[in-house]
Amino acid sequence: MATEASAKKVAPRVEMPCQPPAERRHNFKEVALGYNGDMAATEASRCLQCKRPTCVRGCPVEVPIRDFIREVAAGNVERAYEIIRTANSLPAVCGRVCPQENQCEGKCILKAKGEAIAIGRLERFVADTHLAACAAAPDSCPSETSETQAKGRVACIGSGPASLTCAGICAAAGLEVDVYEALHESGGVLVYGIPAFRLPKDVVAAEIAGLRELGVRFHLNHVGGRTVDVADLRKDHDAVFIGVGAGLPIFLGVPGENLVGVFSANEYLTRINLGRGYDFPEHDTPPFPGRHVTVFGAGNVAMDAARTALRMGAESVHIVYRRTRAEMPARAEEIEHAAEEGVEFALLSAPLRFNGDEQLRLTSVTLQKMELGEPDASGRRRPVPVEGAVEDLETDLAIVALGTRSNPILLDATPDLARTERGYIEADPETGETSIPNVFAGGDIVTGAATVILAMGAGRKAAQEIVRRLGGK
Repeated sequence: MATEASAKKVAPRVEMPCQPPAERRHNFKEVALGYNGDMAATEASRCLQCKRPTCVRGCPVEVPIRDFIREVAAGNVERAYEIIRTANSLPAVCGRVCPQENQCEGKCILKAKGEAIAIGRLERFVADTHLAACAAAPDSCPSETSETQAKGRVACIGSGPASLTCAGICAAAGLEVDVYEALHESGGVLVYGIPAFRLPKDVVAAEIAGLRELGVRFHLNHVGGRTVDVADLRKDHDAVFIGVGAGLPIFLGVPGENLVGVFSANEYLTRINLGRGYDFPEHDTPPFPGRHVTVFGAGNVAMDAARTALRMGAESVHIVYRRTRAEMPARAEEIEHAAEEGVEFALLSAPLRFNGDEQLRLTSVTLQKMELGEPDASGRRRPVPVEGAVEDLETDLAIVALGTRSNPILLDATPDLARTERGYIEADPETGETSIPNVFAGGDIVTGAATVILAMGAGRKAAQEIVRRLGGK
């Protein structure tokens, strides 16, 4: 590999143009603006076209990365799209929100020089170009077809990335697919969790429209475990896939957490994103006003919440994290964008209690200063309190973004479904099959909160097994 990398002098990576920070912090338009054709061709030409492409091993859905990049370099964008779609039903989504730096780009042999190929940006360029062409001339973009001959019906519960991937592969293989979604809009976390400035809603809608063209039927306002359940679906479907995510918020467990003005990130982002609170009163969901906002957590959801609060007019936004910036789990790009836009970081700090006024409205949070001690079981240095180091931070809107756990509604309604010790669905790691025959599961409801692309990888694996059992290849 070192020989392949050193045999050719590699040009610098093509940067992605973005909205200026001072401008974008006031709007919900997409921050990263995407490559044009010249930029994409230049970036694609940096690819070494390795005989044994390590980048593919870093992709949970195994996109033929080398092959599609070769077509981009040659100017054959539609062919590049066809190649991507053999493995990925949501390339425009993945090109925007996948943590490429830790996956495909993390395995690129050029990373050793600090300049991995911008695989995600190229994937986004290809998908956006295809979607734009379809919008301009729909007849020029036929639906994906398959040579497989599977026959049967499949039900997917949930319409997040795992279910959409499973549905797309099954439909392309000739199966009849029904997707049941609890909310009034399809997309799961892609529409209620990720803000439009990172993932525009029309991009998600366009890729879901592609699945409809394949024949996938979407049934909205169907709550898994309430208005539709596994036992009923098994009566008229040959296989069931459960991809309901893990949407039950985790809270801090400190005094004052019930004060008016304390939200889970799930609720806050859902009101703004799915409810279009950012466009009130044109849409009916009123946003909760916050002048001084504090976000607890340091993952991508915390960054999304903090940057959303800025765009909703907050005068100050702090992210409180008990470790240092080096330990933050969010993507480096998201942390940098947040800092550029004016989000402040209260590091080595942990909440002790929320404080309110006589009307039980949040006024401040008391923080305990921390320092890093010895490494814990995860290998990270354990934060420990600094005795006597306590301070109050003015706050009228607090957003808790500490992660989520499994929602019990569907699980409690399906007692035959085996669960792990952590309360998630137990599924075969190779096929996704659960303790109930021909009932599969994948994504956060199996692994706990993870990434979009890992959920898609689980959906793909289950779909391949379903297609095989129902006569496909």
